Amino acid sequence: MAKTVRRTVAQALVKFLNNQYVEFDGKEVPMFEGIFGIFGHGNVVGIGQALEEDPGHLIMRMGRNEQGMAHAAIGFAKQKRRKQMYACTSSVGPGAANMVTAAGTATANCIPVLFLPGDTYADRQPDPVLQQMEQPSSLTVTTNDAFRPVCKYWDRVTRPEILMTACINAMRVLTDPAETGAVCIALPQDVEGEAWDYPEYFFKKRVHHIERTKPSDRAIEEAAKLLAGKKRPLMIFGGGVKYSEAEETFRKFAEKYGIPFGETQAGKGTIPWDHPLNMGGLGETGGLAANTLAKEADLVIGVGTRYTDFTTSSKWIYQNPEVEFLNINISRFHAYKMDGLQVVGDAGAALSMLDAALGKTGYHVSDAYAADIQKAKSDYAAEVDRLFHLEYTGDDFVPEVNDDFDFKKAAKEFLKVTGGAMPQTRVLGVLDACMDEDAIVVGASGSLPGDLQRAWCPKSKGSYHVEYGFSCMGYEVNAALGVKIAEPEREVYALVGDAAYMMLHSELPVSIAEHKKINVILFDNMTNGCINNLQIGHGQGSYGTEIRFRNEKTGQLDGGYVPVDFAMNAASYGCKSYTVHNAEELKAAIADAKKQKVSTLIDCKVLPKTMVHGYGDWWRVGVAEVSKSEKIQKVYKDLMKPNYDAARKY
Repeated sequence: MAKTVRRTVAQALVKFLNNQYVEFDGKEVPMFEGIFGIFGHGNVVGIGQALEEDPGHLIMRMGRNEQGMAHAAIGFAKQKRRKQMYACTSSVGPGAANMVTAAGTATANCIPVLFLPGDTYADRQPDPVLQQMEQPSSLTVTTNDAFRPVCKYWDRVTRPEILMTACINAMRVLTDPAETGAVCIALPQDVEGEAWDYPEYFFKKRVHHIERTKPSDRAIEEAAKLLAGKKRPLMIFGGGVKYSEAEETFRKFAEKYGIPFGETQAGKGTIPWDHPLNMGGLGETGGLAANTLAKEADLVIGVGTRYTDFTTSSKWIYQNPEVEFLNINISRFHAYKMDGLQVVGDAGAALSMLDAALGKTGYHVSDAYAADIQKAKSDYAAEVDRLFHLEYTGDDFVPEVNDDFDFKKAAKEFLKVTGGAMPQTRVLGVLDACMDEDAIVVGASGSLPGDLQRAWCPKSKGSYHVEYGFSCMGYEVNAALGVKIAEPEREVYALVGDAAYMMLHSELPVSIAEHKKINVILFDNMTNGCINNLQIGHGQGSYGTEIRFRNEKTGQLDGGYVPVDFAMNAASYGCKSYTVHNAEELKAAIADAKKQKVSTLIDCKVLPKTMVHGYGDWWRVGVAEVSKSEKIQKVYKDLMKPNYDAARKY
């Protein structure tokens, strides 16, 4: 009979988490560095008691908002390339519900996070307990059921012994490269404190091996045959390459055969931007080089990509009638996309096997295609340089986006209110010139991810951290804390719009408390810029997307811009803060921020409607088929219908 030890459910859970390890390519690390938590009546005397009494090596970090702290956990795991992670615990009810958005962010981006929300009483004796969501149709339903659609695994520990199977299955999913994402184990608050005689083997050291799963020989043979017959192949560097730590294998493969590659948001920043075969961002938020080559590619080799609508430009950008797809992915689900040839396996292992098979054919791209690649790269570099040096010159300034609106009026009003007149890409240009080469940028929502994918120039590995699977407003500042915890020796810069900052920056004061310095570069344009541009580009006006006072005369939100002193807000938390209006002030602020030991915020007054847009891309949007507006009618006729028809073949 197995030896047992009596522990509460919460104590057993903490002990179990302490003994989980991950091994990849011979390197073994503890799976969990710690737990982010906000304690309430549903978990403070359960998990809280267990952590206070015997935390082991787990670090408890106190969050300020449940969604914010969970975004920090995602940022940590993403920066650690999914080899280490945090758990997140909250009370039952609103605390748990706050984490649901973050769980969706984790799952959409395939990032492992363990959610441990408190739950209502399993024995139901005190029902309705504080914060309980009563459902007359079923008393088994609680707030935590909201986690089900946004998690890769979900369980509820209604008896102490259930913890064992719940934990083992949670580890199975968290360490599976093909299935990882958010995992939720709901913990009824009475059960958290109940004791049981757990077998000692449950607490033994477990090493979870992340294998380099090899694809079948048959798939490799078919892939080599397909590639050998193509003249204009284009590779996609997806997040799967990064998490596989296969960037060197990918780079050598591309160099050996002369194949250019475009980057997804998850893949960008792994191979430096100036590599001659790196064509930069691809698709709807792609840049000049990758999108130019994509339209004529006869083979798209998607390595570790989910083929999101932005990567494929709503399945439109690959326009060569003869184009085919070769999909290398650890996930069979993703490998089947775009009706491509499926090579199911680890990115590094698959590319090595494909190299061995393709090398026998003597394949290499033609000199003519190599010349096209070189020209595309040269044009791309020149375009980035142009964007980085744009300056507002008054009435003769032409914005990068649609000119079908009164930009001059908006610019003059903004300048009058703020005194700032920097185009958005000029701010990026200053940052590019002034930041250390190993500094990390963090982004997620609004117009910034598009401008970053099109124009940002990562110079070192792991320096680009943008969440764009869920495009979750409020990820930026909070995830930057997680990134700093993951790599404390590097400077971390959260690039965030004003609206996203106001939506959620809860862990900025946590960065002060934890002595984890982050730098917030806040783009204040008094507008939800990305969506404002989307409206205007599809025939509408600026309705409900500019941050304006309500006009008493019209009853609408069309009064003046609403000014906000973001620097003062950050200073109230203990940050060193700055307000800048031009490039010289920004340069000085960055230089001073580098000297600080506490977190900083630089409030940049950025001209509205100056995001970058349009390098031969298309994104399917539900444009009104019937409208009183002639502009909208024209957009539907000229843009929506023909492009939608062109994309329907997939």
